[in-house]
Amino acid sequence: MNITLEQAEKIITAAKEKSIALNTKMNISVVDSGANLVAFARMDGAWLGSLDISLKKAKTARFFDMNTGIIGELSQPGGSLYNIEHSNGGLITFPGGVPIKNENDEIIGAIGVSGSTVENDHAVAEAGATAL
Repeated sequence: MNITLEQAEKIITAAKEKSIALNTKMNISVVDSGANLVAFARMDGAWLGSLDISLKKAKTARFFDMNTGIIGELSQPGGSLYNIEHSNGGLITFPGGVPIKNENDEIIGAIGVSGSTVENDHAVAEAGATAL
């Protein structure tokens, strides 16, 4: 299964709405099951440096099929995934990346969000991921 452009646009819309509710500006990336970019939005005034971070968060969430915050916990010194952020051309291992599942609980892609605190990034990503 793979995410469609229509689904990705719906996810971005929900993420933008949550970002507005939190009074923040985000970069939002949605990738398909192969970690290829399907849709992207940079809200007016969002940090330029967060564009790449949002895409890497989405890819990281899809590569390992888990929230990036969980990967971050596992990648601390002494953790089972220590130094994983140096693999795959660079990963992001702090909150803001979330796998996207369809109605059959199959992973069809992932969302990555960056532009605020990691708590806000995660909340906006969750809002997008659960929009389907």
